[in-house]
Amino acid sequence: MRVSVLGLGYVGCVSAACLASLGHEVIGVDVNQVKVDLVNDGRAPVVEERIGELTAEVVRAGRLRATADVREAVQGSEVSLVCVGTPSEANGSLCTTYLERVTEQIGAAAAEKGGRHTVVFRSTMLPGTCLDLLVPILEKHLGGTAGVDVGVAVNPEFLREGTSVRDFFDPPKTVIGELDTASGDVVAALYGGLPGEVFRVPVPVAEAIKYADNAFHGLKIGFANELGAVCRALGVDSHQVMDVFLADRKLNISPAYLRPGFAFGGSCLPKDLRSLVHAARRADVSVPILSHVLPSNADHLQRAVELVERTGSRRVGMFGLSFKPGTDDLRESPLVELAERLFGKGYDLRIYDPNVNLSRLLGANREYIETRLPHLAQLLAPTVDEVLRHAEVCVVGTRDPAVLSALPPGGDRALVDLVRLPDAEARRAEPGYTGLAW
Repeated sequence: MRVSVLGLGYVGCVSAACLASLGHEVIGVDVNQVKVDLVNDGRAPVVEERIGELTAEVVRAGRLRATADVREAVQGSEVSLVCVGTPSEANGSLCTTYLERVTEQIGAAAAEKGGRHTVVFRSTMLPGTCLDLLVPILEKHLGGTAGVDVGVAVNPEFLREGTSVRDFFDPPKTVIGELDTASGDVVAALYGGLPGEVFRVPVPVAEAIKYADNAFHGLKIGFANELGAVCRALGVDSHQVMDVFLADRKLNISPAYLRPGFAFGGSCLPKDLRSLVHAARRADVSVPILSHVLPSNADHLQRAVELVERTGSRRVGMFGLSFKPGTDDLRESPLVELAERLFGKGYDLRIYDPNVNLSRLLGANREYIETRLPHLAQLLAPTVDEVLRHAEVCVVGTRDPAVLSALPPGGDRALVDLVRLPDAEARRAEPGYTGLAW
């Protein structure tokens, strides 16, 4: 394909050279004439492993050139990759000035050229930026409709500085946020033949994925560094600890615990986090990430309380009470905490959990519930139907088959979903349904 790449920083320079090496005819664009001249001389404007040799090779082959003229580049290409910077403003917000400016220029140039042009935003931007800000700008200057007269897609990059050429040719994944199928097809064709799974998703999902990745990378680094500081203070080799930690591919380095849902609880996580943070404080080690995990969890539980409050209903039916499905363990269960808060606020509460029978609770389990929710006996119901008859709002904290099969279609009562029900997608269109984090 004939491709224009707007912005010749790390992402744009690497994308331009790598696409040219795949056989595409690429025009790089930058307002900095020095960068333009360097590329036309066969030299990369950034220092990066392999990029110098690759740039020289594709320029020599006539597959890559550069210009400062956006109009020339757009009119000489079928697809434009936008790789301009999105730096932070002084208050931390995203600066979209360069994105807006280049979108105006692309729209005007594409209007002159005629025919369908595809605009692919590769710059990092918050969800909503493309559809709410950039598409209206593009349509205004194009004089046409996105998805009809011009293709639009978001294609976030996952290139690490220092290994970005290697990452381009062996990507962890390829994400295509498509406004329409034809736009997505163009992007998919750009990367044809590259390995890795391809995800074709709605535009806002593609925008959010980049932030999910980078936030998690920052969290991982911060976590490892804080744990290392605590280990050092306690006389433990942190690298040995992390070697064993990383060897666990079932729970630690895996999809486990990485799905939005309800708050965590139980007899391990809260207790052990408290102990670790306390040990760090005694050793005079600051651990802001670790010390804020439990407050963050508490805030998430409070979101559930607020969703119930927003329904305006007073008779609440809760499904699920134990901290984990299939057990009767109530110790530090977030559902017990939720029931306690609702009961304390005066809600008329009924609870069903097939695994919780007050007469069978023993030891620490019984002591915990007698301390935290002493009125449990009068709140527990023996059947799903009894809770449903009582409830004006249903709070679902379990995927127990008996509960799932009995839950009626939405519309006649409010439903607060804490677990993402199997039919959540269909229920989202129903009045009264609210998902906790989806």
